[in-house]
Amino acid sequence: MRHVTTKSTDPAVIVGLEEPDDAAVYRVSDEIAFVQTVDFFTPIVDDAYDWGYIAAANALSDIYAMGARPVTALNLVGWPRSLGFELLGRVLDGGRDACDAAGVSIVGGHSVDDPEPKYGLSVTGLVHPERAIRKTGASPGHDLILTKPLGTGIVSSALKDGVASPDDVAAATRSMKLLNSAAADEMIAAGVVAATDVTGFGLLGHLSQMLGRVLDARLSLPAISFIQGAERYVGAGILPGGSRRNRDAGAGQVIAPEVAETTLALLFDAQTSGGLLIAAEPGRSTTLVERLRARGYPAAAVIGRIEAGSGLIHVEVDR
Repeated sequence: MRHVTTKSTDPAVIVGLEEPDDAAVYRVSDEIAFVQTVDFFTPIVDDAYDWGYIAAANALSDIYAMGARPVTALNLVGWPRSLGFELLGRVLDGGRDACDAAGVSIVGGHSVDDPEPKYGLSVTGLVHPERAIRKTGASPGHDLILTKPLGTGIVSSALKDGVASPDDVAAATRSMKLLNSAAADEMIAAGVVAATDVTGFGLLGHLSQMLGRVLDARLSLPAISFIQGAERYVGAGILPGGSRRNRDAGAGQVIAPEVAETTLALLFDAQTSGGLLIAAEPGRSTTLVERLRARGYPAAAVIGRIEAGSGLIHVEVDR
């Protein structure tokens, strides 16, 4: 079926299909807008509770990326009866605890009989109609800040292949379970001009969406953090299908002649519950990074800068 993105005629739609962002935004009054998103996926870790927690954190992240406060959620479940409902209970426990940590009420949901297990959330948040943070809005001279390390997709694939070490899986799981709530609080307080969360399109894919066709980005590779073990697994030939597709789709926009292929694969790696990618004024970025690290994001760093251009991403190894 062809995907149709017809522009809405409803004047209350602030962000919708015609200009997609991390979540939809709908004005309900001069002071309040709903922010809505949905996300679910199949298991990416072995522990049912952790999968539920990660899936919920991932869904909540779209609301945080828009500078909004999530308030309610609906469970979305696809479940094979052969797995039993005790295991499903552990998945739902993880999702509930993630929402509790975020101050979000799960108010309902829907389940279907499915041969492959799936779990996620539909989330509603609140924001002032004039204060939603969009992907676009950056300008030449703005710093780029990333709050989490990259590599969750590669480590998850290594786990599925039975070759990931427990320590590497634990590191990836901690990163994916870390909510972006505090990071959102800090970026709102800093008055940032644009943001997105790094998920399925990888760092370079989501950055490309921020740039459009009028901006370039210049990244400093040494400033970007990676989850332990991720580069080793890429070197062994482990790479998720989504990461390969990201590379195929975005290679023409990336200029990185000195970057090793294994490292470049990490920059394209499809993330789950990744960090926020933030564009901030240079005068505010240092303090923002300090605040982010103090709030539990030790990998937070200025990783590059926005320039005028045409949508290219330059990755440099010695900046």
